[in-house]
Amino acid sequence: QVQLVESGGGLVQAGGSLRLSCTASGRTFRRAMGWFRQAPGKQRELVASIIPNGRTTYADSVKGRFTISRDDAKRMVYLQMNSLKSEDTAVYYCTLSAYSLHDYWGQGTQVTVSS
Repeated sequence: QVQLVESGGGLVQAGGSLRLSCTASGRTFRRAMGWFRQAPGKQRELVASIIPNGRTTYADSVKGRFTISRDDAKRMVYLQMNSLKSEDTAVYYCTLSAYSLHDYWGQGTQVTVSS
């Protein structure tokens, strides 16, 4: 069984930075992983993803500001968020693609950016 636990969310002023972490346990060896977010009243959005060879993809809204990375030895994936904007406020979820795309999700961590 796969479990994902996010941490690192919080309240930050616009222009600031946060680093989200996701710890994976279970059958997680070399899987694609990602970060989604969902703001109140909005659809869930794929923010960034990373595959085992390190290739990354980003939503246009975060390109140049967010960086996804992984440490397979520690079974962790990170999301470094810089130049945060109020529209980045959302619950952020870590995902892992074990048997199908994004089939495992963490419980989410709240990120609030004050303007």
